[in-house]
Amino acid sequence: MFQHILVPTDFSDDSRRALDIAVSIVSHDSGRISLLHVIQTIVHATFEEFEDFYKTLGEKAQSSMDALIDQYHGREVVIEPNIVYGERVEQILSIATDHNVDLIVMNSHRIRPGDPIHGWGTLSYKVGVLSQCPVMLVK
Repeated sequence: MFQHILVPTDFSDDSRRALDIAVSIVSHDSGRISLLHVIQTIVHATFEEFEDFYKTLGEKAQSSMDALIDQYHGREVVIEPNIVYGERVEQILSIATDHNVDLIVMNSHRIRPGDPIHGWGTLSYKVGVLSQCPVMLVK
């Protein structure tokens, strides 16, 4: 069993499946899940230039995060919400390292056998290659 699992989410059904798996494999004695949503910031712009825009996105994300966590109410699992701003891969890896995460569970797209190279630049691929802890990709 894993003590601390990080689950990045974009609130899609696919990322919900990743959270379902994390809930089933986290240690129910003392384990916890960090549910993470990263709001991608605009490159070459300061946060302050788009602060109102980011604030609106943050409020919507918090509402979605609360609704997602509520679906697991009553289960013996601790799910901690986290909303951060920045570049997605960088933030996922930083949080995994800074918070001593044992496992990252995230959704990944399906690879088409006829075109296996397509999609190697995806978020899940980058996290899988660069992470210092194990990564479980859910398809």
